[in-house]
Amino acid sequence: MATVSEFTFSNFVKSVLWLLFWILMIVSLIVLPIIFIVLFYVPPPVINGVEVNPYLLLTMLINPQVGAPLIRPTIESLFFRIAVFPGFTFAALFATVLIFAERKTLAKMQLRVGPYHAGREAFWWANSLGGFLQLIADLLKLLGKEIIVPSGADKPIFWAAPAVLVIAAAGLIALIPVAPGWVIADIDVSLLAVFALLGFFPLTVLLASYASNSKYPFIGGLRALYQLISYEIPLILAVLPIVILASTLSLTGIVEAQYAYWFILLVPIGAFVFFVTALAELERIPFDLPEAESEIVAGWLTEYSGMAYGLIQLANYIKMYALSALFTTLFLGGWIGPEFLPSIEVFNVQVLSSSEVSGMFWFTIKTLGVALFMIIIRGINPRVKIDVLLRAGWSKLIALAFINVFIAVALLYMVL
Repeated sequence: MATVSEFTFSNFVKSVLWLLFWILMIVSLIVLPIIFIVLFYVPPPVINGVEVNPYLLLTMLINPQVGAPLIRPTIESLFFRIAVFPGFTFAALFATVLIFAERKTLAKMQLRVGPYHAGREAFWWANSLGGFLQLIADLLKLLGKEIIVPSGADKPIFWAAPAVLVIAAAGLIALIPVAPGWVIADIDVSLLAVFALLGFFPLTVLLASYASNSKYPFIGGLRALYQLISYEIPLILAVLPIVILASTLSLTGIVEAQYAYWFILLVPIGAFVFFVTALAELERIPFDLPEAESEIVAGWLTEYSGMAYGLIQLANYIKMYALSALFTTLFLGGWIGPEFLPSIEVFNVQVLSSSEVSGMFWFTIKTLGVALFMIIIRGINPRVKIDVLLRAGWSKLIALAFINVFIAVALLYMVL
């Protein structure tokens, strides 16, 4: 058994240096030879008529000016847009910011400190950012925890559910345009594809709860199914007036139809219904009945642990980003805003135009504002009862959504 005297700073430094030594050995003896073998057999990609081979990459590291003309074709590639921006990496970073902002905001609203110590020294110039490194600590904790599968659980479904949730959330962000021409999948019926992907979530939650082979998760899964189905109908009806006014099912076309005025000014009832139903889709307070801690432990999440739980939380916050971005796209004009930011150039080569930079800025600011409003709603509302929730979804919100449709039709005929 280790004594207290053995846990010294010198022993900690030795363990870190020993770990770094083995990392360097593994990288030098295993990883690098594998990379060189792969590069030898795999043909190098051709970008803008230039063959990007390992020698060119080394030259670009020494002289970045050589690679400047290749930056624009690289960021326009499908792989970059899926992996980096506006794809998974950007959404994951946005979700990270949301997690930190939520913890700090709720702490302020509840007269608590929140994350404070981890990273406080690194952000001495901005005391409000103290505790930002707590997110990395939580990630390392989840990576190090054992994933416990309940006895009698349906293991294939139990393991697949977190991955399916992440994939469905990633599919949502692939359809949302963040700037002119900046969208991964620009299809004519992208709005229909959004609702098709949203339909995966209640089914996946129910399967995950059933696969857990536990009564509390199954109760939470049934609650999630009732809740999400009852609120998806007003969610679709709230978007119908947007389709009527924009005369398109393309999200890019909907944004372009708002250059004169944002749709939230024409159909504010639809914006309200969409926002409320989005909170229900996210299972956030006051609609967190599927995960009610005081009633059913953690609902359908009860039996998930380790990084499986981490993937579910990542999917939830990416979905929160996606629905906030969808609200921005449908009601707040998407990327539309004053073009006041300059273009980005690298060695006199234009990488992004002024309209693209300004569009990305306005889209991010609007989306962040919607997400922060969702966070504030969580801090000021109690949990509603299940009967109140279902009654509101099936009666009041559907009635408001139909009124919203009639207003949109009247506005259309008035213009015509």
